[in-house]
Amino acid sequence: MNAVSHGAHAASASDAMAMRAAESDGIGSTALPEFKLETYLGRWEFTARHHMTASDAETLTVRELLALGGDAALDVLLDTRLSYTEPYGAPDLRAAIAETYDSCAAEDVLCFAGAEEGVYCLYRTLLGPDDHAIVVTPNYQSAETVPLSLCATTGVALDEREAWTLHVHQVAAAIRPNTRVVYINFPHNPTGKILERDRFDDLVALCRLHGIWLFSDEVYRLIERDPARRLPQAVDAYERGVSLNVMSKAYGLPALRVGWIACRDRDLLERMVRLKHYLSICNSAPSERLSLVALRHRKTVLERTRAVARAGYTQVAAFLAEFPELFETYEPDGGVVMFPRYKGANGVERFCRRLVEEAGAVLLPASIYASALTPTPTDRFRIGYGRSNLDDGLAAMRAFIRSNRP
Repeated sequence: MNAVSHGAHAASASDAMAMRAAESDGIGSTALPEFKLETYLGRWEFTARHHMTASDAETLTVRELLALGGDAALDVLLDTRLSYTEPYGAPDLRAAIAETYDSCAAEDVLCFAGAEEGVYCLYRTLLGPDDHAIVVTPNYQSAETVPLSLCATTGVALDEREAWTLHVHQVAAAIRPNTRVVYINFPHNPTGKILERDRFDDLVALCRLHGIWLFSDEVYRLIERDPARRLPQAVDAYERGVSLNVMSKAYGLPALRVGWIACRDRDLLERMVRLKHYLSICNSAPSERLSLVALRHRKTVLERTRAVARAGYTQVAAFLAEFPELFETYEPDGGVVMFPRYKGANGVERFCRRLVEEAGAVLLPASIYASALTPTPTDRFRIGYGRSNLDDGLAAMRAFIRSNRP
């Protein structure tokens, strides 16, 4: 189905109801709300014994990472001057990042202190009070709260009844004359959904038809359960595609705090870097050197991540299957997190609270993914499977469930 036919497709009554609930015109509200996910993890991530909702892949030590590059990498790191770095990112780092795309040169890459800074800068650069944004839900909270603080914003919910797909005709129905950007995230946090390729192509065509920027959060790309499902990167697929990525997720190196945006509009990148001057200014020089080692040995690093994710998913799926009366599960397409349904008495919020307080195992309950734009599920939780030390946490969860059965 092409973009025009998607746009012409009449929305159903349920679609129309969803769209009415999805729109917010909170224009000019510059204050950002509490970041629920970060507050929740700030309380429990480093105090709970078992971090069972991790969104990043199993990490490496500095020693292990440097071993990939040998003595030369160690020498470069030790000789690195602890000075300010270039605001765009080191030229060799940007060149290595550009090599991960089909259509980009180093000049098409702008580095950030993590992916979150990139999200903030892109929205703050593109959007003003007279603009409109479209955002998929559920989402990582800043994907909607930042545009909501700037302009009218509409949510389009992934359809959990149809394997969390995105209905492109709903995006088309949400477009206004002043729509500037559509935000997507595949593989998706928290569901692990990868959009079907034909729908992705239709979405690109729809954005091209209206001259809308397609902002694609691709931090979980390259951890697909079936590599045939891997989507093109937005910057390669569309002249107004903006691709967001980071060392934290697929590469398993969140402590480096190195993320980036790839975009073929260099004027847009220049406007973003001027905003970055008010934020991090530049990245850490040692982090840039270590990121370059990982990128130059990306095949080894990514193969390790995929192997850990495969094993972890097998463990988590087996655990959930032990308790069919409590959990309704599915197979995610990619990434390292999933969003099963909790069917037990008293609801998922109480289950997660008791689990962390009594068993020391932290999950993210559905309320963390509540959206101001659309209804979101209230009976699900995020569990991660990208770490290699899941046994103890699953055992603690298993013991808690068995001791609390009626």
